[in-house]
Amino acid sequence: MLEEAVDALAIKPGGTYVDATFGRGGHSRQVLGQLNEQGRLIALDRDPAAVEAGREIADPRLKLIHAAFSGLRAALEAEAVERVDGVLLDLGVSSPQLDEAERGFSFRLDAPLDMRMDTSRGQTAAEWLAQASQQQLAEVIKNYGEERFANAVAKAIVAARAGGAIATTRQLAEIVASAVRTREQGQHPATRSFQAIRIHVNQELEELSLVLPQAVDALNAGGRLAVISFHSLEDRIVKRFLRDASRPPQLPARLPVRAADLPPARLKLVGKPISPSAAEVAANPRSRSAVLRVAERI
Repeated sequence: MLEEAVDALAIKPGGTYVDATFGRGGHSRQVLGQLNEQGRLIALDRDPAAVEAGREIADPRLKLIHAAFSGLRAALEAEAVERVDGVLLDLGVSSPQLDEAERGFSFRLDAPLDMRMDTSRGQTAAEWLAQASQQQLAEVIKNYGEERFANAVAKAIVAARAGGAIATTRQLAEIVASAVRTREQGQHPATRSFQAIRIHVNQELEELSLVLPQAVDALNAGGRLAVISFHSLEDRIVKRFLRDASRPPQLPARLPVRAADLPPARLKLVGKPISPSAAEVAANPRSRSAVLRVAERI
């Protein structure tokens, strides 16, 4: 949803914008194409490979920073930017991360079990699987993968690692497949477990919960926040946050305060959630679960 997401920002040619998930720069290039010489774009990405790839964009209006998007406030402070006119978040794992086997995100190709978005720090998936308790494994796989066979998968992982480290994507996929008795047609048995472990390793939901209020704080009046999510856990967080921020504060019942005296809502919702077109899904099946939500700072 390249066009839809950038259109949702309602770009002002001389404005300042944040692409908090640079990836390979598709959205950033689109934003830069709508800015004049006074416009400015600050882009963040926690993946060193994405930042390195972004160096090829030789544009003085672009500042590309290696940082997770939970570091949005700090990044703006470092650039002496107090307010911006729009923030874009394109959540989840990027296509290059999925397609590069050595990153360990996908079970389609056998590779080291890494799964870190930021390969310069943190614990790999293999390291976490080696030390997590069976209860921790089951909770992560159930809560983040919505896997109904989470207990069986956790038990299988603990049994398998007793015979040696679980070091590759193929090993893990086979272990999970042995524990998942049925699966939706067309879906690999390991899909939900891989998603869950990736989300946990990268603390994706925690990162999202941290960045949303920072983004709102950074917006000028009339500035837009556009968020693309790809699974129900992300979208639930975004939906609830935007809903709550678009209402006045909820006070205890019967408190003697007039509605006119309540602090105003910080956001107003812009339109309805947007899904990718049939043409885009046909061209890029990975986009089929995407949802774009937009809000404007009051």
